[in-house]
Amino acid sequence: MVIRRVGVVGSGIMGAGIAEVALLNGYEVTLRSRQTISANAMRETISRSFKKLVTKGSITETGAEEALSRLATTTEMGDLAEVDLIVESVVEDLETKKELFQRLDSLCKPETIFTSNTSTLPIVELACATKRAEQVCGLHFFNPAPKMKLVEVVAPITASTKTLDVASEFAISLGKEPVRVKDEAGFVVNALLFPYLNSAVYLLERRVASMEEIDRSMQLGCGFPMGPFQLLDLVGLDTSLSILEALHKESRSPATVPAPTLRRLVAAGRLGKKTQRGFYDYN
Repeated sequence: MVIRRVGVVGSGIMGAGIAEVALLNGYEVTLRSRQTISANAMRETISRSFKKLVTKGSITETGAEEALSRLATTTEMGDLAEVDLIVESVVEDLETKKELFQRLDSLCKPETIFTSNTSTLPIVELACATKRAEQVCGLHFFNPAPKMKLVEVVAPITASTKTLDVASEFAISLGKEPVRVKDEAGFVVNALLFPYLNSAVYLLERRVASMEEIDRSMQLGCGFPMGPFQLLDLVGLDTSLSILEALHKESRSPATVPAPTLRRLVAAGRLGKKTQRGFYDYN
């Protein structure tokens, strides 16, 4: 199957990033958001990113204009009917995603492949919400999507080999490195990463070291580009909490029990960089 038209559902940072990468690699992209204001904001976000790339000399002004001309933004689900592949990137809530997949299943052409950018939720449940379970898999991009090379291609037991191959080829066409993984909570990266991030919060609660010292220790001692609290704020504390809850539901490991401080910050609306306050204050 040849992929030419891509649908991206979701108006967050990941949705914009995935759409940007697809546009830069020659795909026609239909970006669907629930509200006109957020759809317009997504177009503006992508346009600003292209201007930065032009300034850096990464692409030409003509290239940026051509890429942006391939973008259609919409609030109508029906505008996704003729796309070849969909990347879903809405809120990390299983029922919300299942309802979306059911609706898309009734609207899209029979050969359209559905993929989800979920970081932890079971792909098989999304697949079984449709009548095309063999054409559903995971495509887990990492933040920021334009820069991060890895894409986890998540293989539920319902997916056909052809679907997984097309998804992997699509990731390669975007300049990414696909890694095929089992449909298990956290897949590879988050299953390893979030117990580590959670442990950092527990260290802070036990006053082993300050937040800044823990971050600096991991940067200097392990060569990480950022410390655990910086990364938690970048990912989003609400997203991090959801991932830990999903990991714990499946593994029951003590390492995945969300730290109380993380829960309290989310309850207070301090979600990280996206709200200008998380573990750090960005105001």
